Amino acid sequence: MKLFSSVNDVPSIQNLVELGLTLKKDPLVYKQLGKHKTLGLVFLNPSLRTRLSTQKAALNLGMQVMVMNMDKEGWALETKDGVVMNGSSAEHIREAAAVMGQYCDILGLRCFPKLQNREEDYSEELFNKFVQFCGVPVISLESATRHPLQSLADLITIQEHKKLAKPKVVLTWAPHVKGLPQAVPNSFAEWMCEAQAQGLIHFIITQPKGYELAEAFTRGAHIEYDQKEALQEADFVYVKNWSSYHHYGGILSGAEEWMLSNQHLELTNQAGVMHCLPVRRDLELSSEILDGPNSLVIPQAANRVWAAQAVLKELLQALA
Repeated sequence: MKLFSSVNDVPSIQNLVELGLTLKKDPLVYKQLGKHKTLGLVFLNPSLRTRLSTQKAALNLGMQVMVMNMDKEGWALETKDGVVMNGSSAEHIREAAAVMGQYCDILGLRCFPKLQNREEDYSEELFNKFVQFCGVPVISLESATRHPLQSLADLITIQEHKKLAKPKVVLTWAPHVKGLPQAVPNSFAEWMCEAQAQGLIHFIITQPKGYELAEAFTRGAHIEYDQKEALQEADFVYVKNWSSYHHYGGILSGAEEWMLSNQHLELTNQAGVMHCLPVRRDLELSSEILDGPNSLVIPQAANRVWAAQAVLKELLQALA
């Protein structure tokens, strides 16, 4: 594996999940694999879990880590070709990515969508050109349309905590004060649809009408507009806000009652509740759940280390 940007880059999700759980039991088993190798983490947007967990994972593998916050410390980047750079952009992605590839053996990139132009965001121009010009293996730390490290950690969490061979997993939309990107739900849906195709889970997405995700990410999922119906006998409930895809970046009114509470959990099979964090308490998800026995948000966040370490291990072995 030389690129980790989606589930489509993974030969076997089950093997990668098992690798993550193996690394959790013995974090330093491959501590020599990354010796004298450098991981560069490039952030154009804020990060807490992704930055710290990926750094920890790299250190467990013996790697050195360099972090660049491009939004604060770097030059404004131009991605378009054939333009005269007489505006605010001081450096082209062609040179910036190529130079970073000279300094690092593996690079990670985090960039968010602007939520203004759907075609522009979903083209993944910045991420794809970074991959094209850096010349080294790349790991997505979240892009405009996907967050695969989060999704792998989610699947590791489900595998670790499941009580049934084929649990029912529900992705439910949640309220928010602003419209958020679709990257996390897109990616979660994509990974869960693949897991379902392999007979590992049963997957349902529930959201108010108007919040349908792009069909490319939800093929195979059952879509249910009645949240209470979707939650019946659920084993895991993944809570996440996202803005409208069809009314791109928009917030639709009249769905405040979608915030998950203990009353909703009574419909489930004592479901474990997941959220990628950060979470706005008592807006997206009730404090009674976050502080209660059904919450998996902290174990889920902890599994970000093992997801990142499994991916880095595969990328390092491809370099050998």
